[in-house]
Amino acid sequence: MSASVRESGQYPTTAEAERVTRTVLSALGGHVTGDERVALARALPREAARVIASRIPATRPQSAQEFVDTVATRIEGATPATARWDVSSVLGVLPNLIGDDLTDRVLAQLPPGYALLFGRAELAARAS
Repeated sequence: MSASVRESGQYPTTAEAERVTRTVLSALGGHVTGDERVALARALPREAARVIASRIPATRPQSAQEFVDTVATRIEGATPATARWDVSSVLGVLPNLIGDDLTDRVLAQLPPGYALLFGRAELAARAS
C-alpha cells in the first residue's frame, strides 16, 4: 500500500508515505464501524489493517473538512492544503485495494463530501 501512496502523493521516501498512510488510516478507523470496518481491515495489508482495527469508534461523525483538519493536527507542519493532499493520496488508493463494493459501503457510513477524498465524484444523493 505504501508504494501506491508514495506514487499517488509523490512522496520523496517510502518512510514518509508510510507515516502519512498510518496517520490517515488511523483517523479513518474511528469513522468506519461494524461489518465495513471488519471487511476493510481484511482487505488491507496487515499493518494497515492493524491501524484501522485499533481505533476506538468516533463519538460523532466528522464532515470531510473536519476529517482533513483533524489529520492536519496530526502531521507536523501540515496546512489544510497539505493535509487534504495527504488524505486524498491515501484514500484515493483504497478503491483499487478494496474494490468498488466495499468502497461504496464505507462511503455510505461517512457524511457527504468524503467521495472526493476517495477520488470519486459525488454525483447523486444517497438513498436512505
